[in-house]
Amino acid sequence: MTALSITAASVLAGSDSSRDNGRAGVAVTAGQVVYKAADGTYKLADANDASAIVRKPKGIALHAAAINQPLAVHLKGSITVGATVTPGVAYYLGGTAGTIVPVGDLTTGDHPAFLGMATSATEIDIEIQSPDAAL
Repeated sequence: MTALSITAASVLAGSDSSRDNGRAGVAVTAGQVVYKAADGTYKLADANDASAIVRKPKGIALHAAAINQPLAVHLKGSITVGATVTPGVAYYLGGTAGTIVPVGDLTTGDHPAFLGMATSATEIDIEIQSPDAAL
């Protein structure tokens, strides 16, 4: 899969951002997709992980955090994702932990988790849906 090449310093929540403040369960970089683990921490989501909870993204990290540090997570609304995206294209959780991929890069074995649609060359409107059905 060709994941978006994200410039962490360019990740920025839009004015309509809904977010959660939590704690990182692993080292996280701005722009990575995270899920909420059973212990309440945020860890990197992965579309083809063996564990269903890991395949269900909660949001996008808004900044870097080391393990056990505070982490703000973008849950819904527009986000400048720090990468070039194509307006009108759907973006999904990738098969490499924490990544975002365009719909065309999903492959057999992935459990597609829709993150959102690109609304400009730099923004995605996040509206997460993760039915957990394998391709």
